[in-house]
Amino acid sequence: MLKNNDAFVSALSQLEQVQKLIKIDKNIFAQLQAPQRILEVSIPVKLDSGKVQVFTGYRSQFNDARGPFKGGIRFHPDVNLSEVKALSAWMTWKTAVADIPLGGGKGGVIVDPKKLSQGELERLSRGYLQAIYKFVGPNLDVPAPDVYTDPKIMGWMLDEYEKISGIHQPGVITGKPLSIGGSQARGYSTAQGAFYVLREAAKKVGLNKNATVAIEGFGNAGAHLAEILQKNGYRIIALSDSKGAIVNYMGLDVLQVKKHKEKTGSVMGYPGAEKIKNLPILAQAVDILVPSALENSITTDNVKNIKAKLIIEVANGPTTPEADAILAKRNIMVVPDILANAGGVVVSYLEQVQNAYGYYWSEQKVLKKLEAIMTTSFNCVWQEKMKHHTTVRMGAYALAVERVAQAMKDRGRN
Repeated sequence: MLKNNDAFVSALSQLEQVQKLIKIDKNIFAQLQAPQRILEVSIPVKLDSGKVQVFTGYRSQFNDARGPFKGGIRFHPDVNLSEVKALSAWMTWKTAVADIPLGGGKGGVIVDPKKLSQGELERLSRGYLQAIYKFVGPNLDVPAPDVYTDPKIMGWMLDEYEKISGIHQPGVITGKPLSIGGSQARGYSTAQGAFYVLREAAKKVGLNKNATVAIEGFGNAGAHLAEILQKNGYRIIALSDSKGAIVNYMGLDVLQVKKHKEKTGSVMGYPGAEKIKNLPILAQAVDILVPSALENSITTDNVKNIKAKLIIEVANGPTTPEADAILAKRNIMVVPDILANAGGVVVSYLEQVQNAYGYYWSEQKVLKKLEAIMTTSFNCVWQEKMKHHTTVRMGAYALAVERVAQAMKDRGRN
C-alpha cells in the first residue's frame, strides 16, 4: 500500500460522496464513520528455532445490521489498522450490493508468510484464531481467506475453533477445503463473479467478446479470470505480478503462462511474450483493464496514462478517490470492487447456507446461483446509477448504503 494513500481515509471519502447523493439519516451516517468493534491481538508463535516471535493481528467488525460480520483474513507484511478498517467497510457495502444477509468485517496479521515454515504458519493460524475466538462464530462473524491465506489455513482455523468450542460448526469459516464443508466453485468464485459483471458492463460500453484485456496481478483471482476470459473469446495481451509485466499484442496463452509461473515463481521470462520495458501495465492500449493486485494501484500519478474503455476492479480499493474523479471526467467506466469482486463473498454465503443445511450442491448449481446474484446486482447498480445520473461506483455505493441504512433504521439504530 502506498504510504501517502490512507485506505480508511479513502473509504470515508467515498462514503461522504455518496451521502451528498442520497442523504441518509444523519444519525445513521454518523455511525457509519467507524467500525462497531476493532480487535488488536498479540500472537506468540514458537518458531522452529525454539525462539518465540510475537505477531500483531487485527479484526475490524464494521457493521452487522444486515447479518453477521463477514470478511477475509490476510497474512501480509503491509497489513495495518487503516487497511483492515477500510476493507471491513468495503465488505459491508459488498454484501449489501449483492443483497446477501451479511455485514462486513476484515482481519489481518502483519507477517511475511513466505518466511515461515509450514509448522510455523500452522501455529500462527491457530494462534490468531485462539486470540479472536470469542468474537467469531457462524452467527457472529465469519472469516474467510484473503491475500496469502488459503483453504489449508482456513482448515486449521476451523479445527482450532471446533477444538475450543467442543462442537462441529463448519459455518464459522468459509473458503474451507471441500472435505470439511467447503463449497464447489469457491476457489475461483471471485474471478467467476467478476466475469459475469464484466460481461454485463462490456455490453453497456459496446465491447464484444474479442476485446483486449490487461490484468494487473496474476494471483488467484487474476489468473482464474484470465483463464475464464480467454475461454470466452477475450484476448489477454498483458499480465503482471509483483516481479514485473509481460505483453504479447497477438494474445497470451494463459494456461502456458500459468505453467511457467508455477515452475519459476513469476510471469517474467515467459518465452511467448516480451517484458514490458517502457509502458507499465496500466498504460497498455487495451479495451478492458483489470486491476487485480493490492490497494491504490491507480493514483493521480498514473491515471492520465490509462487508455482502457472499461476498468473492472477485482482488487479491493485499487483506485484512489482523486484518480476515480479523473476517470469519471474522462468517461472511462469503472465497475467498482464492491460489485466486481463480490463473487467470493457470494459463494462464501452459499457455503454457509450449505453448512447450515448439511446438504451440498453441485458446481453447476452453485455457478447458476452465483450468475443470478451477480447479474441482478449489476442491473440494480445500473438502475441506481441512471436514477442519480452518476458513475457506476456511486450507483453501487448508493444502493449499498441505502440498504445498510434501512436495516439500521428498521432495528431502531437511528
